[in-house]
Amino acid sequence: MKLAAACYPIDWMEGFDCYADKLASWVSDAAGQGADLLVFPEYGAMELAAFAGRAVAADTQGSMRAVSVALPRAWDLHAELAARHNVHILAASGPYFASDHAVNRAMFFTPDGKRQPHDKQIMTRWERDPMDVRPGDPLVVMETALGRIGVLICYDAEFPLLARALVEAGAEIILVPSATEALEGFSRVRVGAMARALEGQCVVVHAPTLGAAPWNPVVDENTGAASIYGPPDRGFPATGILAEGAMNAPGWTIAEVDLARVRAARADGNVLTMAHWSEQPPRLQSVRCVTLA
Repeated sequence: MKLAAACYPIDWMEGFDCYADKLASWVSDAAGQGADLLVFPEYGAMELAAFAGRAVAADTQGSMRAVSVALPRAWDLHAELAARHNVHILAASGPYFASDHAVNRAMFFTPDGKRQPHDKQIMTRWERDPMDVRPGDPLVVMETALGRIGVLICYDAEFPLLARALVEAGAEIILVPSATEALEGFSRVRVGAMARALEGQCVVVHAPTLGAAPWNPVVDENTGAASIYGPPDRGFPATGILAEGAMNAPGWTIAEVDLARVRAARADGNVLTMAHWSEQPPRLQSVRCVTLA
């Protein structure tokens, strides 16, 4: 199969038709390159705040609520495009008010009309204040026609126990949509994504936002490059990098992936990090502190 990671620019949208045209073009482009699974970034849905006008889009809480209102229609569009092009899609995440507070939610779509929400687990400092985004529903592993897939939204990829929980539940592919303001933030998520591929001997797809959107404080600046990683082991590139886009270059980064190689690496790789994970706890109990000064 082919996996596609978007390096996705945040644009001002003059109404839903403008957004629909952009999304249809992006999906058509990836499908035309043979992609089976398309991954859009974290907070890419903040584009939907433009529907409410510039005053609302410029306000953190106002823009979040505007996006939440617009998301169901946007999700229906993703479902239609997934069916039309016979692809699986992880839609760009956005703030969604399921109750009196927002969660950071990305929706996954299959070609036959099924959909599954995925919520961020651990919030960044900015998400805690001023956004007041809260942890959402627990992690999910999906059994799909492409394989077993989990999602870690941006900061979540920097926490190895979250990825381990997905791997122990059967995940072979982990999708990491991200939104990072500066190179340092992008680098943290990138290193986390590569480490999760190493530890879990799995494929990790990293899709970031791109460019300047000064009209919205949530995604006003964006830096990144799309990448697809695997374990640096037999059957994979020595670097672990299956595909890597240019920094701050919009478009799709696509890699061909055979999950039989994931299974082979887990069973008989040069190292067995997934299998040997359980050997850590006993060793942690024997940590000693010594003074040599």
